[in-house]
Amino acid sequence: MDTALLLLIAANIAFIGTHFVMSHPLRAPMVSALGPTGFQIAYSLVSLATFAGIYFAFIAAPQADLPGTGEIGWAIATVITLPAMILLAGSFIGNPALPTPMAGAQARAEPKGVFTITRHPMMWGFALWALSHIVLHWSLRTTITATAMGVLALVGARLQDRKKQALMGEAWKVWEAKTSYWPRLSGFAKAGPLPWAVGLIFFVFFTWAHVPLGGIPAGIWRWF
Repeated sequence: MDTALLLLIAANIAFIGTHFVMSHPLRAPMVSALGPTGFQIAYSLVSLATFAGIYFAFIAAPQADLPGTGEIGWAIATVITLPAMILLAGSFIGNPALPTPMAGAQARAEPKGVFTITRHPMMWGFALWALSHIVLHWSLRTTITATAMGVLALVGARLQDRKKQALMGEAWKVWEAKTSYWPRLSGFAKAGPLPWAVGLIFFVFFTWAHVPLGGIPAGIWRWF
């Protein structure tokens, strides 16, 4: 295998591994040693450094070295990207997983918006975004990185449940009982107009940004 691809695999493993370790087994001792602010600084620095490793290894790896799935693949990727953006947009509204003083009350409330779909809308948004790139079968560098991000999102969501059970106790157990880890497709009809509206804006903008950032038209811009 190309050396650049091996470095990319190593960089992705470093990013995912440090994320999991600092978020779970090392979180408590790091907070105890550094304090909450010091922990956040250390976490951010390590995350930025390992993500930079992914970036530089990615741009050094071969481009378009797989046959691709053609226009069918682009159509599937476009369809997958829309719900990903809706989930991401709605994940910022009333999310008890976010560290806010309202988290406990939000966890005890009835699920609304994208939380009628899954209690991990942000993670599933990232996972669907990753899948939209995998189905293109465009390059090994894209497949490797997208797979890593998908694993990080979905395994991270499972581990987040355990962490929130420990941090929030009964409130998170109540939230788990009312919501689902796996997406419920029927929930998209109940998500409400705001996640759909913002999700559509995200969809149009980020697919448009694919051209200036990646040099490849994506989403609706591929055909219009």
